[in-house]
Amino acid sequence: MAALDMPRADWRNDEELNIFEGAVRAFFDKEAPPETVMKWREQGLVDREIWTKAGEAGLLCASIPEEYGGAGGDFRHETILMEVQGRMGIDGFGASLHNAIVAPYILHYGSEEQKKKWLPRMASGELIGAIAMTEPGAGSDLQGIKTTAVKAGNQYVINGSKTFITNGQHANLILVVTKTDPAAGARGTSLIVVETDEVEGFRRGRNLDKVGQDAQDTSELFFDEVKVPTSNLLGREEGHGFFQLMDQLPSERLQIGIQGCAAMHRAIEATIAYVKDRKAFGKSLMDFQNTQFKLAECKTKLTVAQAFCDRCTELLMAGKLDAATASMAKYWVSDVENEVMDECLQLHGGWGYMNEMPIARMWRDSRVQRIYGGANEIMKVLIARTL
Repeated sequence: MAALDMPRADWRNDEELNIFEGAVRAFFDKEAPPETVMKWREQGLVDREIWTKAGEAGLLCASIPEEYGGAGGDFRHETILMEVQGRMGIDGFGASLHNAIVAPYILHYGSEEQKKKWLPRMASGELIGAIAMTEPGAGSDLQGIKTTAVKAGNQYVINGSKTFITNGQHANLILVVTKTDPAAGARGTSLIVVETDEVEGFRRGRNLDKVGQDAQDTSELFFDEVKVPTSNLLGREEGHGFFQLMDQLPSERLQIGIQGCAAMHRAIEATIAYVKDRKAFGKSLMDFQNTQFKLAECKTKLTVAQAFCDRCTELLMAGKLDAATASMAKYWVSDVENEVMDECLQLHGGWGYMNEMPIARMWRDSRVQRIYGGANEIMKVLIARTL
């Protein structure tokens, strides 16, 4: 039994993509063997040098045009990178957020000067990207943020705090969601870029102690009278930030679905190997009909999820992925992912509850997929609006 044996989506039948996938696998084989990933988990973040090495290998900003220092690929390349990371268990390396979320904001909304200033340094790994949306009192409701950016001459003065920020300990280029006009609601929201190495008043809080995702540096960030040039505003005018976020969130939500498929693939493969080897009552666990039925259910869920995410990738590439469909990918795949993880852990028995077993870590890591990127309950609200 294989975890997945469905026909490949048409967009995958590209020799250049296959070469890229091989290069990604070779990179992680060399730079992130299991003992290194375990060290990252123990220390709570990846080593800083992995970013520079990934930049040298052409894995950072894979979908950014070559004129801005990127590899000149497209979203398919980012998908391959996410899938390889997930299936190989390369935990904590936040390249997908850096590549496929932060860099596209600069590419789509930045001025020519901004693109030339920041994107090549993101591609090299000199700059590590993060996006600071969530606050202690505002999560899925982005209109509820309190962080302000007040214009003072040719500068913005930023005050506020953010939490649950991916890449938070390493990031030195942060897209900060701010209120430039607190009285204007959504139209008073702006995205402002902060290069942390160039400002005073910025500090990092705790590297947060999470249920899972142990190797990912998820942090609190504080902005106390942080001054940046007004030229760091993303977009031509203030007040466009909320709409920029809404435009890009479908891609982010699809990425959560893609990552969920990769995680399920890894979990099912690990469980198949375990139940074939583990003996009970004189025969392998795989010989029991219950085991076969449970894994058949898991395989079916993965197959349906993969087919849907592949289709959503086609739509995104064609500029046709709408918010509701992306929300379906995010909520349904992450729900199914958690179901599959739970079944796979159960089939491991007591060993499944031991953190030394990969399935235990996968089970913990997957739980947050239903929360970040907009809680799944919010996804259902967005879908319901189309009824």
